[in-house]
Amino acid sequence: MARPTLRVDAVLIQAVIAGALSFAHLHDLADAAGQDGWKAWAYPISVDLLLVAAWRRLRSDGPSRLAWCWFVIALFASLGANVATAGFLDLAHPPAWLRFGIAGWPALAFLGGTLLAHSTGDRVPVPPAPAAPAPDVERDITPDPLPEPALLAAAEDTPALAPADPTPTAPPVPAALVDHARKVAADHHARTGSRIDTETLRARLGVPPQLADAIATQLT
Repeated sequence: MARPTLRVDAVLIQAVIAGALSFAHLHDLADAAGQDGWKAWAYPISVDLLLVAAWRRLRSDGPSRLAWCWFVIALFASLGANVATAGFLDLAHPPAWLRFGIAGWPALAFLGGTLLAHSTGDRVPVPPAPAAPAPDVERDITPDPLPEPALLAAAEDTPALAPADPTPTAPPVPAALVDHARKVAADHHARTGSRIDTETLRARLGVPPQLADAIATQLT
């Protein structure tokens, strides 16, 4: 079994170098502001942890003002330490506002970490899904029950066309069935605004195609 080879990831190496430099700059800035000993090492850990917590919140829960706010605050603290230790500030005599910011950072970081861990935040609203299209009333072909059993019996007793007749004639239609078909057609026209077609009429009456054609002819 071949042993896995160790791959050197340039991006990972770059991340380690950048993290180490930022960590050292934060330590030096805290030490210059009067936070000596272990306290100076705790400041870069606090800043990096807040930055990672805000980024994980953005990746897991989606965009939110809460996560973006604390991500920017932690990023500003990290970038500010990198710039401040590059000679823009006299770290031998740090200004009062720098001492004030370093001293107040623990409380600020504690507040941000607590909100990120125990608050749902305010996510960016997701647009609602499009509404389903309205049902087509033209396809409503549910068969209507006949008003009397005698009408269905009359339709069943209607003789079918002879197969050997080359010129088939329309089967006779009972008058009661025609009257019922007129009511069905009027109801369809009132609901849809258009005349009922033969296929829909056949489905609504529950009759054979030949009989439906004969009924449709008498309705025109």
